[in-house]
Amino acid sequence: MRGDNVPLAHRSTSFIARMNTAIHFVEFENRVIAATYRNLMIKAKVVLVDQTSDAQLPDPVVTITSPMPTGMLRIRLPEKVGPGLYYLRALNVHGERVARSIEFRVG
Repeated sequence: MRGDNVPLAHRSTSFIARMNTAIHFVEFENRVIAATYRNLMIKAKVVLVDQTSDAQLPDPVVTITSPMPTGMLRIRLPEKVGPGLYYLRALNVHGERVARSIEFRVG
């Protein structure tokens, strides 16, 4: 019997299951970004990205320290972050991009 005729329940298949990782921008007020995240593990990072250049800013970078895979972040922007369109990018422990938020305006 060929493998493609075997019922799915009996096939030997290997695959990588991807978690449905997400980061959601909530609000920006008084130079503080509020965001929620889902399925980010310990040592994952959340960074700020300039929408126009798609360049990741060196600061701020938030490292997830909670053992819970869901939570809320509050990120205070340094004064050197100027006006413009930005978004949040989530990186897994290996530095791979796993999620991004919608764009938001600073300034």
